[in-house]
Amino acid sequence: MIKLTLPDGNIREYEGNVKAIDVAKSISEGLARSVVGAVLNGKTIGLQEIINEDGSIRFLKFEDKEGKDVFWHTSSHIMAQAIKRIWPDAKLAIGPAIDNGFYYDIDMEHRLVQEDFEKIESEMKKIVKDGFELERFELPREEAIKLMDEMNEDYKVELIQDLPEDAVISFYKQGDFTDLCAGPHLESTKKVKAFKLLSIAGAYWRGNENNKMLQRIYGISFEKNKDLEAYIKMMEEAKKRDHRKLGKELDLFFMSEEGPGFPFFLPKGVEVKNELMKYWREVHKKAGYVEIESPIILNRHLWETSGHWYNYKENMYTVKIDEEDFAIKPMNCPGGILAYKNSMHSYKDFPLRVAEVGRVHRHELSGALHGLMRVRAFTQDDSHIFMLPEQIKDEIKGVANLIDEMYKTFGFTYHVELSTRPEKYLGEIKDWDMAEEALKAALEELGLDFIINEGDGAFYGPKIDFHLTDCIGRTWQCGTIQLDYQLPQRFELEYVGADGQKHRPIMIHRVAFGSIERFFGILIEQYAGAFPTWLAPVQVKVLPISDKFNEYAEKVKAELESKNIKVELDIRSEKIGYKIREAQLEKIPYMFVVGEKEAETNTVSVRERQQGDVGVMSVEEISEIILNKIKTRENDSPQLV
Repeated sequence: MIKLTLPDGNIREYEGNVKAIDVAKSISEGLARSVVGAVLNGKTIGLQEIINEDGSIRFLKFEDKEGKDVFWHTSSHIMAQAIKRIWPDAKLAIGPAIDNGFYYDIDMEHRLVQEDFEKIESEMKKIVKDGFELERFELPREEAIKLMDEMNEDYKVELIQDLPEDAVISFYKQGDFTDLCAGPHLESTKKVKAFKLLSIAGAYWRGNENNKMLQRIYGISFEKNKDLEAYIKMMEEAKKRDHRKLGKELDLFFMSEEGPGFPFFLPKGVEVKNELMKYWREVHKKAGYVEIESPIILNRHLWETSGHWYNYKENMYTVKIDEEDFAIKPMNCPGGILAYKNSMHSYKDFPLRVAEVGRVHRHELSGALHGLMRVRAFTQDDSHIFMLPEQIKDEIKGVANLIDEMYKTFGFTYHVELSTRPEKYLGEIKDWDMAEEALKAALEELGLDFIINEGDGAFYGPKIDFHLTDCIGRTWQCGTIQLDYQLPQRFELEYVGADGQKHRPIMIHRVAFGSIERFFGILIEQYAGAFPTWLAPVQVKVLPISDKFNEYAEKVKAELESKNIKVELDIRSEKIGYKIREAQLEKIPYMFVVGEKEAETNTVSVRERQQGDVGVMSVEEISEIILNKIKTRENDSPQLV
């Protein structure tokens, strides 16, 4: 007999070698119909898999992250099977689930185009209708290689050859299709009721630009058509909000062939960035942080000590100075540590909260670059907190509250994930256990719901990730809190304790925005370019109805500027209707129309971005309204209200 513990604490007994789906059926037939997989002792498994050990079990629905992974992984196999039916000579590489759907990398002579999607989807529908069971089987290494060789799957052969000698080599079969795969998968293909192929891109085999370029086909799938329709609607809205398109239209930033992956920010973009950083500094000063600045280039010895030279060098830009190796920093942590080491510290100094808005550079493959979302040079709002073990929980709570405050300012909701000790880790288990308990306790005391990602922590410590949700339902991982026991050891950090002896501090790495550039891109899409008044690069546009009133318009502009309101003047010889339409396209929060009546009464005719004409006001009166919105950082973007 085996004993399985359910999430509610109940323990059920089963005969050995029971299928996961049969366990679900024993609980409820309704549950069995709704689940797509299970988590047994922290590992995701398919419902068709055999359980022959005691442990805890949790069943997955499509709504769960692990459930989506199972569902989308199976969908990638369905797509690959359809492609192989249409183009039998196609060779398969890899086909994983990703954050938003799935893809498969394929080597084939036929150059896929969007028009091929309908043909592939039609074949996928047949495979779903046939309801093939996904049958898992294992083979010894040589037999596995022989099978893939006979099927002319060169990439699969290479993958097998690179596996450890003692690796379990598993396959999944569905009808006439067999694929090398670790799984897990759905029970059958019939569950994938709604799907759509989205796009095609090039992808180097194994991400190495020296290897062959493959065709990567992206897709999405759901249990119900209504969910697919909602997703398609969201994607259409996302296209309208694409930050690359809006960044160009609104003169915020641009990318140049002379610097691929290195964004150029224009005056209006710099205004927004500066306002973001002004807010960031206010929040951090209030929370007791001090700010430092470390050099962009540091020598090889530093990066060897940190471990980056050996584990991250392919992502770093290096340079020789005076015959010595240096690297442009890919992250701020080592510089922050050197700043800590610059003086001796006492336990009375702790917690020591040190922030740095640091410019970092990382080599990204050209195919991975994407506007401001994936660049080679960006600014991280790093902070490092040095503390005592007993301060961990309170510091985590403080950081979580700070991130909560910042995200709510921009109208984001979010969910939290806690990632625990991975299979390969550094340090003592007792330190990990203490750290994980402190993180859990902090989140529980804050009343924050969180998902536990077993074994997904960094090798040097557990972490909390904040996944924000924008106003059209997309999620973005930005904020993170990471506990680190390793860098303090590598750099031999010390403080003098209450006992007069030297001790090793504990360190937190944390970011709120993450990358300022990426967060800027997310904000452009969150607001569809219509920034809240406090963040807008131009808050007011003054529009004289004819040249006769340019002098009065200049006077209004000067008065607004004296109040630190960002203002532009449109004195072009154009009709007022045209000027208003232009200002609306520029998504300016306020337009002040001035003519004879306004000049005589020292007023302005106010048009608000969302409400339209709101009447005639004195400059003083409308300035107070605008300044209050700026002071309170009111989120008045029409995209959110």
